[in-house]
Amino acid sequence: MPQVAVLDQTGKPKETLELKPEVFGVEVRVPLLHQAVTRELAALRAGTHDTKGRSEVSGGGRKPWKQKGTGRARQGSIRAPQWRKGGTVFGPTPRDYTQRMPREARREALRAALADTANRGELTVVERLDLAEPKTKGLARRLASFNLKPIPTLLVVQQVAEPLARASRNVPWLTVETPSQVSVYQLLRHPQVLFERDALLALQEELVR
Repeated sequence: MPQVAVLDQTGKPKETLELKPEVFGVEVRVPLLHQAVTRELAALRAGTHDTKGRSEVSGGGRKPWKQKGTGRARQGSIRAPQWRKGGTVFGPTPRDYTQRMPREARREALRAALADTANRGELTVVERLDLAEPKTKGLARRLASFNLKPIPTLLVVQQVAEPLARASRNVPWLTVETPSQVSVYQLLRHPQVLFERDALLALQEELVR
């Protein structure tokens, strides 16, 4: 059965937490993780890009010159694509990039991401992360006591308290989330993942159902 050490406030091992194999013992399927990450990144796209076609640009209501007798190429409108300030051919238009993925497939991908994080030794669990003051320096010292380096780190807490929210604003390499907001992309992108004990248990119970 998978296990992980739970650290106290000073960074010393306090107990050993038994992890459920239904979550942390699943097979890591790369194609499933790829599909989940692609879906999550696509959902972040605004899709507001837009260009104007020849029917949307202004001007061009009449033929610029007669069809024959001028010696020039025939033209029907000054807003044709070959003209300066003309319309764009097959340009991007607003669209929704959302991709569909079955709910159980999304849950399985999240289980696989957690299992992969634990297997690579990138999972750290702390009993509780309490900050007396909303100080960035104090938060940085606390994270350093857990043997965490100043590299991209995902911190998952049961509830984002005001001191933690304010202290983490000035830590560019730290991402703070709650269990319900954790994504596959975040787990795979961050080489360090720190969970509060209650947050890890809450996410684990949700994925077992």
